[in-house]
Amino acid sequence: MRLSRITAAALALAASPAGLLAQGGGEGGGGLYDINTGLSVWTLVVFGILVFILGKYAWGPILGAVEAREKGIQTALDEAADRNEEAAKLLAEHKEQLADARRQANELIAEGKAVGETVRKEIEEKARAEAQSIVERARAEIERERDAAIAELRREAVDLALAAASRLMQENLNQDKDRAIVERYLTELGSGGGAA
Repeated sequence: MRLSRITAAALALAASPAGLLAQGGGEGGGGLYDINTGLSVWTLVVFGILVFILGKYAWGPILGAVEAREKGIQTALDEAADRNEEAAKLLAEHKEQLADARRQANELIAEGKAVGETVRKEIEEKARAEAQSIVERARAEIERERDAAIAELRREAVDLALAAASRLMQENLNQDKDRAIVERYLTELGSGGGAA
């Protein structure tokens, strides 16, 4: 159908008034407007055949290749847009995870500080209690040593008093009995009951 239209258009041009004028004026021949009808028809026939062959074997594959390339480019653009969108989503997720990680790190730091403060207070309290216990034990030890020293001094005082009394009297006294008497006397003196 396309071929018949082209052929009809070519024939219409050949039969145009300019073509008729060139044929009708038989003067001189070979002028600028001189048209050879046979050559024009053959030219149109060859042109039509060429258009038909190109349409059937060249333009179809070329148009198909162009459409395939257009589809490939469109597919690539769509994939690029999808990948760009996916990258934007991944970036947003990454930023969110990073913010969450920072928040968790801050929480851990705060928790570590709180635990450290609690441990410090516990250690201080334990050290105070231990120091107090050491002071109490030291006081008790001092009391025991003082009592032991006083008892030792009493024993020595009794021994000295007996030795002195023994020399004074120049006789051998019963040491156990005398010791008990002197210790009782010193105890009464220590308690303040025998001030006579």
